[in-house]
Amino acid sequence: MKPEHYKFPFHVILHPFDGFWDMKYENKGKLRIAAVIVLLLVLSVILQRQFAGFLVNYNDPRYLNSLDDLQYTVLPFLLFCIANWSVTTLMEGEGKFKEIVMATGYALLPLALVNLPLTLVSRFMTNDETAFYYLANSIAAVWFCYLLFVGIMTVHQYTPVKTVMTLLLTVIAMGIVVFLGTLIFSIAMQMYYFVYDVYRELIFRM
Repeated sequence: MKPEHYKFPFHVILHPFDGFWDMKYENKGKLRIAAVIVLLLVLSVILQRQFAGFLVNYNDPRYLNSLDDLQYTVLPFLLFCIANWSVTTLMEGEGKFKEIVMATGYALLPLALVNLPLTLVSRFMTNDETAFYYLANSIAAVWFCYLLFVGIMTVHQYTPVKTVMTLLLTVIAMGIVVFLGTLIFSIAMQMYYFVYDVYRELIFRM
């Protein structure tokens, strides 16, 4: 890929309206770059939970699992993209699934950029300085939400009000998918244990 492909995400987070417009209509966005940003976020979350200073890190290292950090980062990302695509398909959205993935991935960049330096700085913070740690995290989260809002609005060519409605419906759709997935998994496990118990009974009686 060309160097400008790696510079474009920074253009998007600093000039979101122009950036997301160019992503959709000038084909400047790349799925691979969005995937790299998501992987950077996963890495930054793992490092933050493992190595952040004890004043801001309440995780017990004995129970930390990098696979959990991976699934709690990547699965919500994919779930949001699928739910948003499903909702906007019914609401006359112009965005393709690929564009939703790119817009969401690029919007995550502030979180990935802030987490890594904060993890290092947090190891040298005093108790009075932890307020700046939480402030920086809050700014990154608000920045992400703003970028996501602008990205979804631009990709689907929605008005601000319709974008808010769409995002709310997306969150509801995510909850429904999680509920149905949990229900199906629970039923499947019950069926498995039932068949397994019947199998054991037959084996012991033979």
